[in-house]
Amino acid sequence: MEPAAPAARPPEDPRFTLELDGTRVTVLGTAHVSRVSAETVRELVRSGTFDAVAVELCPSRHDALADPGALARMDLFQVLRRGKAPMVTASLALGAYQQRMAEQFGIEPGAEMRAALHEAQNAGLPVLLIDREVGTTLRRCYRNIPWWRRMNLFTGLLAGILTRERISEEEIERLKGGDLLESTFDQFAQESRALYDPLIRERDRYMAARIRQEAAAGGHRHLLAVVGAGHLAGIREALEADTAEPPAQVIRELDQEPPPARWPRAIPWLIVALILAGFVLGFSRNPQLGWQLVADWVLINGLLTGLGAILAAAHPVTVVTAALAAPLTSLNPTIGAGFVAAAAEAWLRKPTVGDFSQLRRDTAHLRGWWRNRVSRVLLVFLFSTLGSALGTYAAGFRIAGRLFGGD
Repeated sequence: MEPAAPAARPPEDPRFTLELDGTRVTVLGTAHVSRVSAETVRELVRSGTFDAVAVELCPSRHDALADPGALARMDLFQVLRRGKAPMVTASLALGAYQQRMAEQFGIEPGAEMRAALHEAQNAGLPVLLIDREVGTTLRRCYRNIPWWRRMNLFTGLLAGILTRERISEEEIERLKGGDLLESTFDQFAQESRALYDPLIRERDRYMAARIRQEAAAGGHRHLLAVVGAGHLAGIREALEADTAEPPAQVIRELDQEPPPARWPRAIPWLIVALILAGFVLGFSRNPQLGWQLVADWVLINGLLTGLGAILAAAHPVTVVTAALAAPLTSLNPTIGAGFVAAAAEAWLRKPTVGDFSQLRRDTAHLRGWWRNRVSRVLLVFLFSTLGSALGTYAAGFRIAGRLFGGD
């Protein structure tokens, strides 16, 4: 595996100024956990030197900062139905990491971005969002790594965030040179260019293209761009590069999600075909063997999926529902046992308004994920899905062993 180049260290003076299409642009590199950086942003915006403020935020991250109560309006069933449970869970885990940092060190990551938004609003200056949509970045990361490493990436990321009740000073120092997203993926990104490129280098190019786009529009005299210090060198290199490629073309290119390979989507259907073929072969040999194979499939699938629901502290009826649904849903890749189990849990233990309003605070600590009804539904979905997947493979090997191993 080719190691990724380390993120560029911020220079001693974390800013630079240049002229782009008649617009003066100052790019300020900030530390995302520094009160000094937040104060510097306030002073610059209040100085009256700038007539627009660009920030290292995408619409989703901007909305999360500007409207922290958005989670309270989340439609949990829609999240499950649209397959967004893993993304929402990862978002909550990142928020939990941020909340624990605030509690432990009295430091709120992103304070300088909040300062930029607040001061720009007070001064009546337009705010320009120049970062790529976080969902696009995560999906490009996901699609950029081999399919067999994807589950390891997600579970490793989630486990690392959830289990770190205490945050080290080393992690704080790492955040001073990058941002929350980069720091969270740091262990993975430094090991693989497949992650480093979409997570860091592509965002450098994207933000540089957005700055060029705003400068070319000609609506601003002097633009202040507030970005993480870890992006400063990459953005400067992209802005100073002699390129004829239009900014809009760069943005379109980096906004595209690589089309998923078709053959991995065929794997679930292939497994179903093999399992059904195993049943047919078993019954053709001996009806007793055929029913034994069916029993193995039902018991192994049901037990492991039910165990997943139990680990999520699901309602007893949810556990039974998951166990009964798994043998059937595993033969129908269009619907998963995790969805059935999570829907049952949400119906049996309907989340209250208080659960939604306390979601971020509860999920800041490990026990809170099981205490809050919203996050517990997400855990039921994830653990039941994992149990069902393990059950499918375990039962498949058991069936193959009975057919061909002489068992």
